[in-house]
Amino acid sequence: MSEEYTNNKIETKAVDSSSGSYAPPIEKVPAKEAPEQELYHAKSFWTKWVFSQDAKVIGVQYGLTATAIGLIGLVLSWGMRLQLGFPETFSFLGPATYYQSVTMHGMIMVIYLLTALFLGGFGNYLIPLMVGARDMVFPYVNMVSYWMFLVAVLVFISSFFVPGGPTGAGWTLYPPQAILPGTPGSEYGIVLMLISLSLFVIGFTMGGLNYVITVLQARTRGMTLMRMPLTVWGIFTATVLALLAFPALLVACIMMTLDSLLGTSFFMPDIFTMGEKLKTGGGSPILFQHLFWFFGHPEVYIVALPAFGIVSDLISVHARKNIFGCRMMVWAIVIIGALSFVVWAHHMYVSGMNPYFGFFFATTTLIIAVPTAIKVYNWVLTLWRGNIHLTIPMLFALGFIVTFVNGGITGLFLGNVIIDIPLSDTYFVVAHFHMVMGIAPLMVVFGAIYHWYPLITGRHLNQTLGKIHFWVTFVGAYAIYFPMHYLGFIGVPRRYFEMYDSPYMTSGVGLNQFITVAALIVGFTQILFLYNIFTSWYKGEKSERNPWKANSLEWHTPDYPPTHGNFGKELPVVYRWPYDFSVPGSDKEYIPQNVPPSQVPTAKVEIT
Repeated sequence: MSEEYTNNKIETKAVDSSSGSYAPPIEKVPAKEAPEQELYHAKSFWTKWVFSQDAKVIGVQYGLTATAIGLIGLVLSWGMRLQLGFPETFSFLGPATYYQSVTMHGMIMVIYLLTALFLGGFGNYLIPLMVGARDMVFPYVNMVSYWMFLVAVLVFISSFFVPGGPTGAGWTLYPPQAILPGTPGSEYGIVLMLISLSLFVIGFTMGGLNYVITVLQARTRGMTLMRMPLTVWGIFTATVLALLAFPALLVACIMMTLDSLLGTSFFMPDIFTMGEKLKTGGGSPILFQHLFWFFGHPEVYIVALPAFGIVSDLISVHARKNIFGCRMMVWAIVIIGALSFVVWAHHMYVSGMNPYFGFFFATTTLIIAVPTAIKVYNWVLTLWRGNIHLTIPMLFALGFIVTFVNGGITGLFLGNVIIDIPLSDTYFVVAHFHMVMGIAPLMVVFGAIYHWYPLITGRHLNQTLGKIHFWVTFVGAYAIYFPMHYLGFIGVPRRYFEMYDSPYMTSGVGLNQFITVAALIVGFTQILFLYNIFTSWYKGEKSERNPWKANSLEWHTPDYPPTHGNFGKELPVVYRWPYDFSVPGSDKEYIPQNVPPSQVPTAKVEIT
């Protein structure tokens, strides 16, 4: 063992910020535990850019595929809003088309856009760079996971072209309605949806295992778990949640597929239709709800936790201040992830559950708000007295905090049984869900793209277009979803093709028209954002190396933008956390993770 530790010195010197006393220096670290990773080197255009095993290329592939399917979801939402705002105006928007649009829009945005962007896109591109690895530990499996995702997307899209069209059962796909005649797409559409979701889960499992093993086993020397950026912590924890939650979705999809194709009765109870009893019987529709929401609520945090991590890094870098309570932030991420598995039935208060179960899930729902609130406090305290630069990434990060807090407050309403029951299936739920699960994560996605775009392309996005994009998106989102809370309070039900005549809902007509116009404007602004992305790739202002003066390893590669293998001949050695900004005693405004203490001898850095 003694030989294993020789000639591998790492300098560290730290100060305990609470006492001001220096910690004993750590002079030695273990030698490399494993030989250098053997990388696959592409031999043609196809193996470099199409069937690529480079995590960075795979991350971009995930991002482009998710964006393409997301545009379809955007167009579907426009169709829904046109029908609600101006009913009987557009002949192509019939009841079946409307319900199919609702279903496909919801599934696209939750699964194929946000989950794929955060875990597949940012996860692939950032994890190896941020932990100091050459690539994912299983590059070939990583490539296969993307192609499985692409196949899942193509199967999903194919349901638009089969007889009966895609399923119109609602994005939660509740049986028995989803597979009974009378529901749009009850034959081919629902089966293709279930197959697509199954393929997605299989593909993600390959990618997710890659992320977890890379974080645990492929970190560079000196990169302890508590020195990892919070972005990596968020993606890592979300991946663990997905590996535990997605199997529930997979088995639910398999069982419903069997119910649909073979006439089994996993979810099909005794049913009479047109006076005749169907051959099914003995199944439990409530079982599907439990399986779906056991996946569904962790899915909220599968999207939210990467957003929490990314926004923490954006705030720290663009406020030039170390993240407040970093260790507390890490534990809050882990605790939120653990608690997300014991709150799922708050989506099922109206399903007839035992009141004691309702009390339990209401209690756990309120408890999970505590670590979430801790994160908000820490973000605010990080901003407090910071040198805030109102860059476009920072604007989106601030927009996320405001939006997430607003959406979270309405979640406290819906977490209580006595309030949730009258508000269930109203537009209040739509507003809450979109604020927390739609607008807030997308704010982080946009901020992250503006932040890391120079790293990917070596160029900046157009700043004027970026500011227009932020302000129209931020203000427009509130113009869309704030009025929906009022619609919910007056009892307007969601998922209705058109509002029925009621003296209590006359004020909702004008609001729906206003919301529709706002949604169209915000939607077209995203087209402007995509124009900015693709034109800046070739014509954007060239970026200097590390334009944001950040400390994390992805900005300190030998080549900029980073090339295959990430770090040249030698992997970096890490001496500190990534949040050493404005350190007392240092003449440097920021200290990267790979800078040894000998270069900043007077800096009083945090112990990490």
